[in-house]
Amino acid sequence: MELANSVSLAMVLVNIVKLKVLETIAEKGPDARLSSHEIASRLSISNQDAPDMLDRMLRLLASHSIVTCSEGVHDSKPVRVYGLTPVAKYFIPNDNGASLGPFLELVQDKVFIQSCSWIDARFNEVFNKAMVNHTTIVMTEILKHYNGFDNLKSLVDVGGGLGIALSMIVSKNPTIKGINFDLPHVIQHSPIYQGIEHVGGDMFIEVPQGDVIFMKWILHDWSDDYCAKLLKNCYKALPENGKVIIVEAILPFLPNTSSSFRVSTYLDVSMMTQNPGGKERTENEFLTLAKCAGFRGIRKERFVCNFWVMEFYK
Repeated sequence: MELANSVSLAMVLVNIVKLKVLETIAEKGPDARLSSHEIASRLSISNQDAPDMLDRMLRLLASHSIVTCSEGVHDSKPVRVYGLTPVAKYFIPNDNGASLGPFLELVQDKVFIQSCSWIDARFNEVFNKAMVNHTTIVMTEILKHYNGFDNLKSLVDVGGGLGIALSMIVSKNPTIKGINFDLPHVIQHSPIYQGIEHVGGDMFIEVPQGDVIFMKWILHDWSDDYCAKLLKNCYKALPENGKVIIVEAILPFLPNTSSSFRVSTYLDVSMMTQNPGGKERTENEFLTLAKCAGFRGIRKERFVCNFWVMEFYK
């Protein structure tokens, strides 16, 4: 997954260079440490989401040791503060005004990229194939190590797409009545599976009732406000003592250079550019979402394929 998503690194770095973020840090001195709020202020960026977006981009670069990261304080709250490494200085104009920034911009330019022969316009087919294969790999491991689907009577997969994940769960637990819930235009292409009913609808309006609700890679697509609305609908659809099983990455507050963290930050910046408001979250951010929706708390059950299987319980 790190290799598959590594394109995000170059995309983030080229935009950091274009925005002159590294130059802004350098202007404060060789040992400067700036938060994303300070950087956004110095760049006079009016977008209110700029500090958050810059922070997520710099967090990814920190996982590759392109910038340093430590904990600081902004408005009495802990924040990440960033400094320069020797590598970062190659992307800042030197005494001759030269840097590797223009070369990076060249290889990331739209014309340069679209000249590649492998770019294919049949994106929907490519997307569905990728999701089916990824889901199959992840669910195989989840079903090996997680027993939270045992003894259920009904299970609703919210945002279940073509029904691959649910079909694997029901195949292992044939007494479960499965409901695969997604948008109507998605459901109409879903194959028939024994023990599964495909239901079309809008998860932000209402969610089908079931003993347990399952969501894999759904919350990271949406902003906190949309996630809160979705989770409240899930809460209403569950019985007393019901739960939502969530499969998502969990980010630590401070970045590190592990492959696991890099993959999660790649996905985070992909969400930032493709799904405005979408993002990867920390454990505290998930807990806040859960409690906002009425759930008593969350349990981290299993770590599988770089994702946590979590339970949001009533």
